[in-house]
Amino acid sequence: MAVKIRLMRMGAKNNPFYRVVVTDSRSPRDGKFIESIGYYNPISQPREIKIDAEKALMWLKRGAQPSDTVKLILKSQGII
Repeated sequence: MAVKIRLMRMGAKNNPFYRVVVTDSRSPRDGKFIESIGYYNPISQPREIKIDAEKALMWLKRGAQPSDTVKLILKSQGII
């Protein structure tokens, strides 16, 4: 099973809010996920980002591949 760390879109129309989730790469973007490890709110000023660093590192050590956007978020938080 290929595991990915990616964003799951939540929120209303024209008001996005994202959860950072660990999921099987074959599942749909907003479908079933294994674990939620944080959230990202791009609308608020300053942008609101909260990620559980321990869980993120655990999944990265297990071989989970972050999406490009999640990789940038993890770098900005100093996790990677």
